[in-house]
Amino acid sequence: MGVRTALDAVLTAPAIVDAMRAADDLAFEAGREPGARTIRTLERVAGGDDELAAIAATHALAGMLDDEASRVLVRLLGDDREFQREHAAWALGSGLPRHAAIGGLLGMVVRGGFAGMLAQRSLEQWSGFEPVPLVAGIEGGLLGIGEAEARARLVETLGLVRDPLATAPLVRLASDADEPNAVRVAAIAALGQRSDPAAVASTLEAIADADGHLGAVARLALVDLSATGPMHRRDGSGLTVAQLFLHADIDPGMRSAGAGDNGGIATLLVRLGDALVRDPESAVDRVITLSRGSVAGALADLVAVEASERGHDYGRIPLLSDPVPSARAWPLRVATRRGIRRILRAAGGADVLHLRMADVGSLAAADVARELGLPVVFTLAPDPHAVIDSLDRAGRLGRGDFGRIDVVEHFWFRTRLVHRLAANAAHTVLFPRPRLEEDLRRLVGVDPAADPSHRTIVPEGVDTESIDRAIAEADAHRRGAEPGPALDELRGLVARLDADRRGRPLILSVGRLHRVKGMAALVEAWAASPVASRANLLIVGGDLAAPSDDELEQLDRIESLVPAAERARRGLLLPGHRPNDVVARWSAAVRLGVPGAVAPAGIYACASLKEEFGIALLEAMATGLFVVAPDGGGPATYIDDGRTGLLTATWDVERLSTALGEALTVAQAERDDDRAERARAMVRERFTVQRMARVLGGVYGSVAREEAEPLEPAERMR
Repeated sequence: MGVRTALDAVLTAPAIVDAMRAADDLAFEAGREPGARTIRTLERVAGGDDELAAIAATHALAGMLDDEASRVLVRLLGDDREFQREHAAWALGSGLPRHAAIGGLLGMVVRGGFAGMLAQRSLEQWSGFEPVPLVAGIEGGLLGIGEAEARARLVETLGLVRDPLATAPLVRLASDADEPNAVRVAAIAALGQRSDPAAVASTLEAIADADGHLGAVARLALVDLSATGPMHRRDGSGLTVAQLFLHADIDPGMRSAGAGDNGGIATLLVRLGDALVRDPESAVDRVITLSRGSVAGALADLVAVEASERGHDYGRIPLLSDPVPSARAWPLRVATRRGIRRILRAAGGADVLHLRMADVGSLAAADVARELGLPVVFTLAPDPHAVIDSLDRAGRLGRGDFGRIDVVEHFWFRTRLVHRLAANAAHTVLFPRPRLEEDLRRLVGVDPAADPSHRTIVPEGVDTESIDRAIAEADAHRRGAEPGPALDELRGLVARLDADRRGRPLILSVGRLHRVKGMAALVEAWAASPVASRANLLIVGGDLAAPSDDELEQLDRIESLVPAAERARRGLLLPGHRPNDVVARWSAAVRLGVPGAVAPAGIYACASLKEEFGIALLEAMATGLFVVAPDGGGPATYIDDGRTGLLTATWDVERLSTALGEALTVAQAERDDDRAERARAMVRERFTVQRMARVLGGVYGSVAREEAEPLEPAERMR
C-alpha cells in the first residue's frame, strides 16, 4: 500500500485500536521502502503532537534496518517526552547494536522501572554481538553510582552478557563484602547462568556454605549452574502441564485469595489443577502451578518437584525483591525467567505450558518455552484492547495523550505481547463472549475462523461441591444449629454495626481492591442510593494490614466516601481478604440469612470495569444469589438479564445505583427458590471446574500429540 497510505491509515483511523493495528502495516511498508524521504516523514511524525502516531512512527523506524533510521532512534532516547524515550529504547533492540545508544540505554537501566526493563531487554539482544563495549559501559557506570538498587540493576544487566568477559567482574562483585546485599544478590544469581562454570563454581560454593539470604541465593545459583546441556525429560504415560500466575502467593488452601493481585485466577488455578489430575478420563497426571515465593520456598519446591511423578505440585519463583503489583513487576523479568526455567528443568520439562496473562510472567515464560522447546497454550482475550476501546469511547483516552497514559498503563507493549503470544502458541483458548468473533477481529485483529482446529472456547468453572457444603452449613444454622467459625465471624462483624443496622440484608462483593474491579465505585453507588438505607454493604478483599499502592488508592477513595468513623452507622463492612471457603459460607449467609444478624435475600454486586469471565460472579450464582454485573465481556454469556441478574454499565455510578436497588427489590420479592435453583443448575451444567478440566485436558492432549509427531523419526534414530 506504500508508506504514505499506511501512515494516513494510522492518522485517520476512527478508533485507537484501529490505529494501533494500522501501525503494523506502517512498519511493514517502511521496511519495504527504506530511504531518506521515508525517514524524514517518520521522524517528523515521531516528533509531532499526535502521540499515538508518534509511537507508530518510532516502531516503523525500527523496521527499516537503516543506519540513518537507527540514528533517529538514538536521538529519540534524549526526547523530552518520557513515552518516546521508552519506545525508542524498545525499538532499538530490534536492530543491530548502536554504540551511541549504549550509554543512554544504561542510563535508563539505572533509573529502573518499565523503561529500564525495555532498555535492559534491548541491551541483552545486543550483548551477543557487542559484549566488549557493553561490559565496559557497565563497569564504567558502576564506578560512578553508589545507590544500591541502581548498582544491582547494572549488575543484573552485566549477568545477561554471556561472553566470558563478564565473568570476572561478576565474581568480584559477588564476593565483595563491602557491596550492598542487593548488588551481591544480583551478581550471585547471574553466576548461575555462566557458560564457564569452572570459573565460578568455587565462588558460589563458598557463599552457599553461609546461612542467610545470600547463602540461599547461591544455592539456587548452583542449581542453575548444574542445569546445563539437554534437559532430562520425564518418562511417564501421562501428561505434565505447567500453569503460571506470577502475581500471587498460591497455595492449596488459598489463604491469600483477594489480597493484592491474588484474585479469581489464583483460586481457579488451584481448583483446576486438582480437577485435572483427579479426572479419570484426563490424560494429565501431573500439574505444576507456578507462582511467586521466597528463596527458601523455591529450594524446597525444587526437591519436591524433581521427586514428583504425579499429582498437583507447586513451584515458587523467587523474585529476589519484595512483591509488587503486576503493573510494576516488569523489571522482575530476569529473575522471573530464571525461576521458571529452574522449576521446569527440575520437573523434566512439561508437555504443555499454559499462559493466560499479558504480564511479565508470560513474557518470561515464553522465552523459557522457546529455549526448552515447550509448546504453549495461550488464553487469548481482548485485554488490554477492550480497556483501550472503552477509554477511547468514553473520551478518557485520545491521540493527544495516548503516550503519557501509555507510560503508566503500557498499553502498546501489552497489546504487542498478546499478539506475539497468540501467534506463537500451539493452541489458543478463548473465553465465551456475546460477540466473540467480532471483538477478536475488531479489537485484537485476530480472525478466530482462520484456524479453528487450533482454537477452543473454554468457559471457566467453579467448584460447586464446596459451595454446596457452604449452603448446607448456612441452612443448618438458619434452622438452629450452632454456627461454624466462618459464620460466627460474620456474626461478629455485623455486631459491630449500630443496632439499627443489624438484621438488614447484605450486598456482597468479593475481589481485589483495584480500580479495574470498581470496589470504590461500588461504595459510591451504594452510598449515594436509597438502597443504602435498605441493605448493608460487605466488601471482601484487600490486604488491609499491608496494602499495595492499588489497594491504598481504593481504600483512600472509600475513606473519602464513607469515613471509617461512620461505617458502623452507615452499614459498610470492610474485613479484608478471606480464604475461599470462608467466602463461600458468607455468600450462602447473604442468600439464606443469619438469624439475628443478617436478613435473607441479599444480593451480589460486581462493579468491575471489565470482566473477561468472572469467577466470583459464577460462585455467587452457584450459591443462588441474584447478581449485578457488567454488561460487557463474559458475564453477558451466562447471566439471564432480568431473571438471574442484572447487566448494567458498571462504570456509570447512577446506573449502577439503580441496578443495585432493582436487584434488591427482585431478591426481596421472591417467595420461593425457583430463580436461585435455576441459577445454580445453570452453573452445575455449564460452568464447573470439572467440566473445564475435561475440555482443557483434551486440548492439552491434542497439543502434546501434534508436538510429538515431528519428533518421532528423530527419536527412532536416537
